[in-house]
Parts: sequence; structure tokens; C-alpha cells
Amino acid sequence: MSPPFLFDGPDDAPVTLLLAHGSGAPMDSTAMNAATTALAAEGLRVARFEFSYMAARRIDGSRKPPPKAETLNPEFKAAVAALCVKGPLVIGGKSMGGRVASMVADELHAEGKVAGLLCLGYPFHPPEKPGQLRAAHLMDLKVPALICQGTRDPFGRKDEVPGYGLPEHIRILWLEDGDHDLKPRKSLSGFSAADHLATMAKAVKAWTGTLR
Repeated sequence: MSPPFLFDGPDDAPVTLLLAHGSGAPMDSTAMNAATTALAAEGLRVARFEFSYMAARRIDGSRKPPPKAETLNPEFKAAVAALCVKGPLVIGGKSMGGRVASMVADELHAEGKVAGLLCLGYPFHPPEKPGQLRAAHLMDLKVPALICQGTRDPFGRKDEVPGYGLPEHIRILWLEDGDHDLKPRKSLSGFSAADHLATMAKAVKAWTGTLR
């Protein structure tokens, strides 16, 4: 059964982004809506979908914890198969959604199904548990990747991530004072959430122009 998609941006966009949500909020959360609006404003087509556990919450109102991220790999692959796109497809998502995409991206890239990987706030480790890294598979990643990360993201700050030794083809856009939703404290940084989302979207647009 194909997942329902939410679409934003022009149908004739040169690149389509397929994005999944984070572990605790749906595909139409405030953060996902804001990021999608910014990306669509740059002329990118964005498709969003939900993993089955999150879709079930809409029906029964339950708050069961999400399953282990790797068990969602088949669902992401199924979403890619169900989405009809013209031109390059980039997969990714917010937090856990991007993590799941990162675990299937190389396989799909080798099959010619995706051109790149986009992560919005990658969960490198649980908050306050920097020793529990979730980056081992990234070291062998072959697909072109862009990670957009706030410098004070508790899931991976700017003073931590450079020390992981990620491959050079994994680009990281650091957004000053941004949290896990890329939001800065304007009184401290001088930037607003809208500023950072606009910067993120412009960087994604430029990056997708380099993909083949």
C-alpha cells in the first residue's frame, strides 16, 4: 500500500526532495512545514510522507515510542518506489527521517533511483550522550550528501561533529546558534528562524544543481 504524500513546490521543478519526519512529530509539524515552505520558495518540489507508526498515531491517538530507525528502512524504500518523479530525486528528512534515508541512500543511488541525500538536523547521538554515535555507516557513504545542522544542536554540535572524520563529500551547512529545528536565538545570534531557513533552502537549491 503506497503512503500518502504531501506535495509542495512546482510540479515541473528540476529536482524533487522526498522527506520523512523526525521520531516524535508528524510530516506536517511546525518545523517540517516551515522547512518545506522555504524549500518550495526556492523552486524545489518537496514530497513528504509518514512512517506507518506515525500514521497510526493519527488514527488511534497513541504515543507509542518509535521503532528502531533501521526497521524503517523498507518503508523508506517503498516510498521511493511509490513516488513518480521526473528528474533527479533527493531523499532525506528531519532528524530520524534523515537518518533512515542515510541508511538506504547508497543502495538506491547505486540502482540509479536517487541522486543525493539531504539531512535536516542529523541525530549524530542522543542528547547528552555523545559517546553513543550514530555515524559509523556515514563513513562509507558514497552518495552525495548535505547535512544542515545548527551549531548548538544537542544531537551534534559544531564543536563535536568535525572530530568525527566524516568523508569530504558529505557537506555540512552550519547555521549559527541553530537548535535541532535550526532555530537560533535572535537576541544572541542576530538571526531569525526565517533567516536560517532561507539560508538552508538556498544552499539546498545550489547543492542540488551539482547533482547528476
